[in-house]
Amino acid sequence: MKTQFSPKHALGAVVVAAALLLGACGSSSSDSAKSDASTTTAAPKTLKIVVTNDDGYDSDGLNAITEALRAQPNVEVTVVAPATQQSGKGGTVTGGTLSATDLKTKGGYPVKAVTGTPADAMIWAIEQKGIDFTPDFVVSGINAGANLGPVVDISGTVGAARAAVQRGIPAMATSNGAIAGPFAFTESAKIVIEWFTKNRDAIANGTIDKTQVFNLNIPTCATGAVRGEVVVPISTTDTSFLSKQPDCMSTVAAPNNDVGAYMVGFAALSMLNARPAA
Repeated sequence: MKTQFSPKHALGAVVVAAALLLGACGSSSSDSAKSDASTTTAAPKTLKIVVTNDDGYDSDGLNAITEALRAQPNVEVTVVAPATQQSGKGGTVTGGTLSATDLKTKGGYPVKAVTGTPADAMIWAIEQKGIDFTPDFVVSGINAGANLGPVVDISGTVGAARAAVQRGIPAMATSNGAIAGPFAFTESAKIVIEWFTKNRDAIANGTIDKTQVFNLNIPTCATGAVRGEVVVPISTTDTSFLSKQPDCMSTVAAPNNDVGAYMVGFAALSMLNARPAA
């Protein structure tokens, strides 16, 4: 017996086929969405970093670290520095309402040049709301001349970093070379960036130490190269770095304080209290 195929049967077949097709597409789309979700990673947090110093807004060291940080991905750099040379001011503050002028670094980057001390620069930025955000991190430097051992408390570079930490902002003071030079700011900036890269996640998630200053001192090497970073305590008596050049060709293991480590070619990293000892 011959089966007749009516229009009603044809319509049913079309509906069934369409349902199967939609189901297949829905499954494919869902699987694709799941696949996309599983492979997508969150973009790194954009870090807001303030650069400051005590040598003044137009110094070579400040320019070197500013440009090095600007070259990092997902970083916004704001420069707030003294309008004039302020070395040796420690944590001295002027008091009262502070002011700043819009100028440029040596590399042509915008800077807020504060009339006052290094600590004033941080007070203007953070406490007096000279900037409209809370920094994730502050870098003070790169200073012309190491700030080690017994002299750390008179350092304006350290003073600016301490002023930031006192206001709840994690900070690093970084310096290079003997007092009279020679200086190697570009090379030193690379070492600061190495530290930054290792600690970036801690800065981003807020677990970086906010109670102490990271004090990083990098030698200038006449021969050889910086031997790496070591974490050491502050010397209480040794001032040899003020008159002698470090020996980066030394094979001596890092001594047990910042001056000793620096003098045999290491980048010496020490933790400083937020305020000088009484």
